[in-house]
Amino acid sequence: MTDDAVTPMMAQYLEIKAGYADAILFYRMGDFYEMFFDDAVAAAEALDIALTKRGFHLGEPIPMCGVPVHAGDGYLLTLIRKGFRVAIAEQMEDPAEAKKRGSKSVVRRDVVRLVTPGTLTEDTLLEARRHNFLCAFAEVRDEGALAWTDISTGELRVMPCPRARLSPELARLAPREVLVSEAHEQSLHGLIEDLGAAVTVLARGSFDSTGSEKRLCALWQVGTLEAFGAFERAELAAMGALVDYLDLTQRGKLPLLRHPQREALGGAMQIDAATRRNLEITAALSGGRAGSLLDTIDRTVTAGGGRLLERRLSSPSRDLAMIEARHDAVTRLLEDARLRDDLREALRRVPDMDRAVSRLALDRGGPRDLAAVRNGLQQAALIASRIAGSAEGLLAQAASGLTGNDQIISLLKQSIAEDPPLLARDGGFIAEGFDADLDETRRLRDEGRGVIAAMQADYASQSGVQSLKIKHNNVLGYFIETTATHAEKMLAPPLNEIFIHRQTTANQVRFTTIELSALETRILNAGNHALEIEKRHFADLRAAVLAEAGRIGVAAAGLAELDVAAGFADLATSEDWVRPRVDASHAFNIEGGRHPVVERALQRQGVPFIANDCALTGESVPAIWLLTGPNMAGKSTFLRQNALIALLAQAGSYVPARRAHIGLVSQLFSRVGASDDLARGRSTFMVEMVETAAILNQADARALVILDEIGRGTATYDGLSIAWATLEHLHDVNRCRALFATHYHEMTALAGKLPGVENATVAVKEWEGEVIFLHEVRKGAADRSYGVQVARLAGLPDQVIERAKVVLEALEAGERAGGTRQKALIDDLPLFRAAAPAPVKAAPKQSPVETALRAVKPDELTPMAALQLVYELKQALAE
Repeated sequence: MTDDAVTPMMAQYLEIKAGYADAILFYRMGDFYEMFFDDAVAAAEALDIALTKRGFHLGEPIPMCGVPVHAGDGYLLTLIRKGFRVAIAEQMEDPAEAKKRGSKSVVRRDVVRLVTPGTLTEDTLLEARRHNFLCAFAEVRDEGALAWTDISTGELRVMPCPRARLSPELARLAPREVLVSEAHEQSLHGLIEDLGAAVTVLARGSFDSTGSEKRLCALWQVGTLEAFGAFERAELAAMGALVDYLDLTQRGKLPLLRHPQREALGGAMQIDAATRRNLEITAALSGGRAGSLLDTIDRTVTAGGGRLLERRLSSPSRDLAMIEARHDAVTRLLEDARLRDDLREALRRVPDMDRAVSRLALDRGGPRDLAAVRNGLQQAALIASRIAGSAEGLLAQAASGLTGNDQIISLLKQSIAEDPPLLARDGGFIAEGFDADLDETRRLRDEGRGVIAAMQADYASQSGVQSLKIKHNNVLGYFIETTATHAEKMLAPPLNEIFIHRQTTANQVRFTTIELSALETRILNAGNHALEIEKRHFADLRAAVLAEAGRIGVAAAGLAELDVAAGFADLATSEDWVRPRVDASHAFNIEGGRHPVVERALQRQGVPFIANDCALTGESVPAIWLLTGPNMAGKSTFLRQNALIALLAQAGSYVPARRAHIGLVSQLFSRVGASDDLARGRSTFMVEMVETAAILNQADARALVILDEIGRGTATYDGLSIAWATLEHLHDVNRCRALFATHYHEMTALAGKLPGVENATVAVKEWEGEVIFLHEVRKGAADRSYGVQVARLAGLPDQVIERAKVVLEALEAGERAGGTRQKALIDDLPLFRAAAPAPVKAAPKQSPVETALRAVKPDELTPMAALQLVYELKQALAE
């Protein structure tokens, strides 16, 4: 290809690419998706594949790379995760059809789909147990709204959302992509990207509320949206933008979106992004699900149940009646172990019907999706019959949606093979006996030789010529062959009316019949004909399933509800969790509370978790515990475990404790750990202050706040003053329940000045110069932080540890003297003492018990001797 002669194919490519300038274009060429120009350069680097060249354009070689179509999903996923959008241009006709228009005609191609992070549907591109949300934020006359959908399941929700609430709501949903108007791009771009979502900017027209209302009515084929609820203009704008974007990316094949559900603004516990990150609710700080609360407690056995559990943990309810109903469901399954086990066993065989139906709606589904619907509905009916009469409340409500699908089940059982192929084009998915014509066509396709042999025997009998043979060659196709002697008989009446002469050779005469010619045509076309019949049936079955999509969605939701309840019950049984009491009080009384994630980690090591109580009770005054004690003693674990207990209780789960009474928590705030944000010019201390400011400005009287080491990122007196003022603000202004951990022991004096503040400490024990962490929280205040001892445990050199002791003693002595000598004190500390040789550590003194034990050979002890040894060791300890 030269500068002045752009080939027709490249002209077509450039024309298609012009419509998708911001996306990488997958241009179908036979068995490959090819990429050219800048797309090829970017894709080759992102996918780590070879970059080649194809022809010239404007005097320069055209960069090119490609990926096999059969492996396209894997490459797509890599590109999407690296922030690219991909337009897929398929061949819209057979190459043979293009050649009919001329030898140089180009196969017609067009973009069939624009793949973006929020519009994935394939199982290979999605996590089965996580939603893939696409969000849209709209503002109309200073009123904001947030709409979101997961097109892989068809869920669509909307809620009023002032801009101030956008960040926590997006943190709750964790969307992959957020749509915003070009009018708000600059003000929202940074906020959305900080939460890990891709930002897509749409024209103002996509968010027009009037146009959106018409768009939504057309989608659900209704004259008004009143049947679905009363929506504000901003809510209509947000939902309309979603539909407009889906119409663009799916090229007119809109997903099967369910009727919108409106969420109330205050329906869920408010948890901001920093708190979610600090508490590791659905993802660990290190990234990924492993080590998170979700990973630790997930006992669900279905994909739908796994997604519902994540939603519950991300959005703990504030509806007391709903919380009570969910606890009742867990209690019922806890009390009936057989019902719980049978239910969980049946649920294990439930496929992901929601995503199967969604793929069918987008015309990306296959026979296995039809089988998934069949198998799922069959299991739903079995589960309904199993729990009939045993369920009540939420369980009965969930079970009520599992029946009433007998007609579609019967159709799919009769029509779909037990183990169908993935793709309809592979054929073989329609069950035998469903269509007589298809069965006969398959018999011809698969048993052609047998059919011909039967016809040969019939003709031999009919003609009386036993040596008659039916043969085949590439010129004549199928023909009847006999010797010249026998041919005379077949050429004479009445056989000549059946057998039609075709060819005479030196020794043989060949005939055909009308029946044989028809059979030949049927045999040759049997494969294609069978596939066409199956494709027609697939289209009909797909339409039948989509007509029942609403009922199938209800059944899938019911199964997910049962799965979560059964999973919570299994968790409570195996981990000894208790039902919490959640009410409208301001109580927060936890007896024997435990951190579920830490406890699980310790179990693997065979180490018990030390449970602790927490009592934050104050109806007329705020309730705040001021927690002191050394690092490594478990302060952060104690803080986090109580926050997680509150979250689990309102998510509908039992909790890791002996007893729990929790007054409804409206907001959960956490400021734990240290991190910086260098990309935005924020130091660790600045991040700490920003997060603390968010808490103090938002926490209401029903909030639960956990704060750890406020003020540690600056000078001592600056930090102390900030921590002191923060605690006073929580007590006097926010008036909420709080756990406040600090190393500023001076603050313990506040317990005597503020009526809602109590001191608590994490107990330790010193033994022979070492510190032993008891991990036990007690009332009272710590007098030391044991930082030097913790430094020794961390492995600091002995010289550093000994030098630190000297400096600490001098500083403490100066402080006891009134602090007036601190500058002189620093001057008195020689600068190079840190380089002094490490003191020789004295060998630890052995106790008599240790000496006796070292001499024991356990394998040689008899039971009586072992008992006697125990008595002797006990006597030695007493001495």
